[in-house]
Amino acid sequence: SVIVDETRRANRSDGVPTTAGDALVVATSGTTGEPKGVVLTHHAVDASAAATNTRLGIDPAIDRWLATLPVAHIGGLSVVTRAIASGTPLTVVDRFDPAIVNAARFTGHTRTSLVVTALQRVETEGWRTILVGGSAMPETLPDNCVRTYGMTETGSGVVYDGFALEGVGITLGDDGEILIDGPMLFRAYRAGAGDVVTPEGFDPKDEAARFATNDAGRFRSDGRLEVLGRRGDVIVTGGEKVWPDAVERVLRSAFPNIDAAVAGQPDPEWGQRVTLFIGAGSTPPSLDHARAVVRSALAGYCAPRAIVMLDEALPRTSSGKVNRTALSALRIDPTSTVA
Repeated sequence: SVIVDETRRANRSDGVPTTAGDALVVATSGTTGEPKGVVLTHHAVDASAAATNTRLGIDPAIDRWLATLPVAHIGGLSVVTRAIASGTPLTVVDRFDPAIVNAARFTGHTRTSLVVTALQRVETEGWRTILVGGSAMPETLPDNCVRTYGMTETGSGVVYDGFALEGVGITLGDDGEILIDGPMLFRAYRAGAGDVVTPEGFDPKDEAARFATNDAGRFRSDGRLEVLGRRGDVIVTGGEKVWPDAVERVLRSAFPNIDAAVAGQPDPEWGQRVTLFIGAGSTPPSLDHARAVVRSALAGYCAPRAIVMLDEALPRTSSGKVNRTALSALRIDPTSTVA
């Protein structure tokens, strides 16, 4: 059914029944293909909210959430479910507006959740906690900001500042793929008139089931999980692997005011070349400057060999993530861009 207002609901004639215990069907962001409908049970939603509220020390007597991310996706919707689960006051706004976020600090709001691009446009002082999600975070964040890692299939963030939430297990596969287990994992993907559990081998009925995220990671010496990026996004240039997230973090720290992303482009000599894409309206650094910045922090082969100025903003999904697949699919004349 569709909730029309506080008193009315309308049943869709083409609606597909849910299974007993299901709470939500939430679309993935679709950064690596067509969005999928992820089925989350009431048990999973409750477990996700409880783990987050416990880690953050949410107190309904003094806290108030501000939800600015789209509630059609898990990053925004999970703010709502956390507030409901803990009885914490909540304000939902229909769109992100820096002025609204900045003003909310003075009207009792203490917690919010933002993506990196939004964080760069607001004042962070005055908030108890700002949860930050998305790719290519800056090297440093204000002390009241928490780096989160998770996805729709995990019921939102399950790793905060590199450490798993209570009840969450993080292991790495032989190839470095991040594997996750815990009570907040999804039940199934919705496919047409039925449910299909994928990938093969994942059984959500098994409490020890591990979900293969398709993200690569590694554990630092202090035990923190470092997420390297989507395995499909890795750029292989001259036999070396370059993770776009790492390059973007360095560039974003040096050039915080540009709308930029890194993706691979075909190269006849190197296989792929690291390419820096700049959205319309941004003033780009010179290629030499960008290369020098990256080489000062990462291996030389990570430095971009091309800068491409787009005639429009970077392609993004409805949840605000850069659509790196769309960038990689562009075909750019290398004679005018390669260093």
